[in-house]
Amino acid sequence: MDWDGQAMPVGATERQIDLLKTKSFARREDMARVAASDIAERINSALAKKERVRIIFAAAPSQADTLDLLLARDDVDWSRVSAFHMDEYIGLPEGAPERFARWLDAQVFSRAAFGEVFPILPDPDPDSVVAEYAERLNAAPIDIVILGVGVNGHIAFNDPPVADFNDPYDVKVVELDDVCRQQQVDDKCFPAFDDVPTHAVTLTIPRLLRADSLFCVAPGTLKRVAVNDMLNGPIETACPASILRKQAHCTLYLDKESDPNVAK
Repeated sequence: MDWDGQAMPVGATERQIDLLKTKSFARREDMARVAASDIAERINSALAKKERVRIIFAAAPSQADTLDLLLARDDVDWSRVSAFHMDEYIGLPEGAPERFARWLDAQVFSRAAFGEVFPILPDPDPDSVVAEYAERLNAAPIDIVILGVGVNGHIAFNDPPVADFNDPYDVKVVELDDVCRQQQVDDKCFPAFDDVPTHAVTLTIPRLLRADSLFCVAPGTLKRVAVNDMLNGPIETACPASILRKQAHCTLYLDKESDPNVAK
């Protein structure tokens, strides 16, 4: 068996859970390589049909391996890609290294000649930024979303207390729950819990799901419980990522550490 003409890595499996395609790998590096290849193929397929592709990027350490390999490829014309953020903290000083804009600049946007980059810059007026960013997103279809899963099951900053599968908004201001804030410390993005902002701007779940293709990359032991709830629990906002099981246009990528079907 192979995947799109490529040999399947040793120990890799593929299964479907409801409508969600799931690819699982014995090694994290294989997961990242296949995810990057699948994303590049989808970008190039879209570029063959249209002048410009619009992509939403998540900013998180769990995405770094895949993004590294994606940006290292020489077969993607990034000059025809318009890039968007998925979420951003409110209240951090300008230039703070913890800002997602800074992370994405370093990990992604400074490494290729993107046609356009549209950051979320929420301060000093988050409410006006929410409206402006929603309008910018809606100017044309979003082709691709590259996202992860939080330890509380969130996608973007749609934590369980604020997640809404029928959210009437495309972008909104949210209060972060304590589990989400602690994850930022565990991911070594902040030195202490009290340093993590309490509020953020996020794209909503319906806005993310309206993209043509979603690639959800969720490796690591810290994600194992959330992935188990996502794949095996009820589809409900207590685990926001569970809604991805209803999305035939989404592919989930796991490694042996995050896949609850694989013995550790």
